[in-house]
Amino acid sequence: MIEGGLYHVYNRFARGEDLFGDPEEAIRFVEWLRWVKDRDGFVVFAWCLMSNHFHVVLRATSVPLSRTMHAVQNGFSREFNRRWRRTGPVWQSRYKAKLVDAQEYLAQVITYVHLNPVRAGLAQEPGDYTFSGHRELMGKVRSPLCDVDDGLLSFGETTRSARRAYAASLKLAMREEGVGEQVDRLPWWSRDRTLETDDARSHVDVLGRSTGLERPQLDPEQYITLACDVLGVDRAAPGSRRQDCDTARTRRLIAACGIERWEQRAGALAAVLHKHPVVVSRWVGEACRLKKEDGRFARDLDVLDRSMSATAKERLLELRARAPHDEES
Repeated sequence: MIEGGLYHVYNRFARGEDLFGDPEEAIRFVEWLRWVKDRDGFVVFAWCLMSNHFHVVLRATSVPLSRTMHAVQNGFSREFNRRWRRTGPVWQSRYKAKLVDAQEYLAQVITYVHLNPVRAGLAQEPGDYTFSGHRELMGKVRSPLCDVDDGLLSFGETTRSARRAYAASLKLAMREEGVGEQVDRLPWWSRDRTLETDDARSHVDVLGRSTGLERPQLDPEQYITLACDVLGVDRAAPGSRRQDCDTARTRRLIAACGIERWEQRAGALAAVLHKHPVVVSRWVGEACRLKKEDGRFARDLDVLDRSMSATAKERLLELRARAPHDEES
């Protein structure tokens, strides 16, 4: 997974079941997707739920795509099985993800995803279908799941020009495939404005390089030592028996940053801290909740990540140089 990379993510229900044929189930999946999006901060360019599968076009963040999609799919399936008193897998397999490696390809993928209901004969035009991002890009939904400006920037620089180009792309695709009748008109109340996006977000540049942070490979001991140094806390604090609020916050920051962003594993961190892996996993779960609910915690997590990245190479050399001396003593 490339931090800041664009991906077309999709998956199908096990046994080809039409679970999204029930609007209530479709709504619940969208709610899970929205919740994880708020938590992990990924950008949505397009989405569509068909009766037995889904499509999402998104930009990944520092949180691995595997962790994001695991939260979406597992959250939905656990809730579904509990609600209907079922057991067994809900999804056919692990999600599929195709890297979108060119801007012009992104526009094609957005068009493809939003044309799925028309192609399947479920609607005469994309705007007739409820469970997709098409109406959001056209400015007809108050609380969109799509990041509308990011999606429209694939087609133009202002809302009006981008929506016209997007509609033209849909019309051309429909004509070439011989499906549908027309594309709904732009809303009469729409006002033209320059599209905006967050340039600070990680992305992949024209040479295919991620602008995300550089995170050298650290073993669990090196990672915890570096994280404690950056946070200015005693190395023994995360593994101690202390129960104060500051120590709890430190544990959550270190565990979440390590597992979400530094390719650490709960079991390996737990072994170094002399804790049970379930305990470390619980710290990560608590951190995920705080990241969504507490802006300060989310900022502290980003600061820890950036600070470790900025000092990691230099500190790693120090830690490696110190290791033989420590073994001798």
